Amino acid sequence: MKNLKPIYFALFLLIWGCQEKPNNHTQKSDLAVTANYESVKDQTKYRTLEVNGVNISYREAGNVNDPTVVLLHGFPSSSHQYRKVLDHLSDDFHLVAPDYPGFGNSDFPSTDEYEYTFDNIAVTINSFLEQKGIHSYALMIQDYGAPVGFRIATAHPERVTAIINQNGNAYEEGLGEAWKSVRALWANRNENTEKALLPVFSLEGLKWQYTHGTRNPENVNPDTWHLDYLRLSRPGAHAMNLDLFYDYQNNLKLYPKWQRYLRENQPPLLIVWGKNDAFFPESGAEAFKKDVKQIDYNIYDTGHFALEEDGEEIIEKIRSFMKKVSK
Repeated sequence: MKNLKPIYFALFLLIWGCQEKPNNHTQKSDLAVTANYESVKDQTKYRTLEVNGVNISYREAGNVNDPTVVLLHGFPSSSHQYRKVLDHLSDDFHLVAPDYPGFGNSDFPSTDEYEYTFDNIAVTINSFLEQKGIHSYALMIQDYGAPVGFRIATAHPERVTAIINQNGNAYEEGLGEAWKSVRALWANRNENTEKALLPVFSLEGLKWQYTHGTRNPENVNPDTWHLDYLRLSRPGAHAMNLDLFYDYQNNLKLYPKWQRYLRENQPPLLIVWGKNDAFFPESGAEAFKKDVKQIDYNIYDTGHFALEEDGEEIIEKIRSFMKKVSK
């Protein structure tokens, strides 16, 4: 019997070891399941909402009980330009990124069915937010997102908790040399001035918009301009966008109103600006200092779509800024 004691002891250790391993594995599995659940819960959803007969596609991520950030895209893009923001900030914020009518995956009604002006697009996006029951939000604006966002902000200043501005202009000194052909269209819209703008819609023209002013064009995902080219190749897309180019002159007339909104309301403002933007150079960012007293001011050595090349740093700036605003 004495010789059996080591055998019993070894058997005990073997059984004990076998029991522990499943428990450790179970704990790790539970943690993995929990982490996976959190990831699925926060991941971007692709949704559609009908607004006055137009289906508005939008991306949504995060918990609706967290502070909301509405992401307003520019030309020639869509909510796709905010994919990095949606992926990385949904753990702390509720993010909503709509596609304007005629852009992204939203409906593209004909010009007979929908008036393609910035006034009307702003009405549509404001109605979209109201239908979703979103009445308190920060606005992230870029390019076309500025005239859409500032129209919403001036109509409902009490709803806007902050503005995150990535090359969204509100000052005449912020209009760069790349507007020369559009200014010619404003002065005299005719076949020649419209034809001069058609290269903007070409694959090379779209690539230029994404890569001009970047430190390294290889930092920019080529899917961006290929997606835009696909949408701009639809029948009627050139005519619709020429209407918006022509209507852009009406934004300049509203600059004094938007600047007054900034002075009177002093919204918390984060500037994350690509300084090499041929459309909206750094002078456009600098101009905001005239009207907003406190700005979190950040300039990047990149181009028009700064998130493409400096997304990681900009996203962390947004997180820090929004956490301060949301306290």
